[in-house]
Amino acid sequence: HVQLVESGGGAVQAGGSLRLSCAISVSGSSTRWVGWFREAPGKDREGVAVIYTGAGTTYYGDSVKGRFTISRDNAKNTMYLQMNSLKPEDTAMYYCAARSSWSAHLLTASEYPTWGQGTQVTVS
Repeated sequence: HVQLVESGGGAVQAGGSLRLSCAISVSGSSTRWVGWFREAPGKDREGVAVIYTGAGTTYYGDSVKGRFTISRDNAKNTMYLQMNSLKPEDTAMYYCAARSSWSAHLLTASEYPTWGQGTQVTVS
């Protein structure tokens, strides 16, 4: 049974940085693709960034390209999201998610069966 645990959220001023971490309890076929999603009040869950834990292939949502970087440390079973140049519109609950195989819709939340409980990011 895969468990995902996020950490690193908090409050930061606009222009600042945060690094989120997602600890993955089990590595293997069910967690080949892992990603970050966010949900702001009243909005749909949005794909932020996704990474393939094998080759390191990445995909980013348009709103974060050039500011956020996703990475993984397979030895530590941990995924990271480095967020720079944060804006108030980045305020949301951030979730990590995992799936087993490639999809043509990797930044779509409904494609992921496994989720963490989230960590709040607030930018003012």
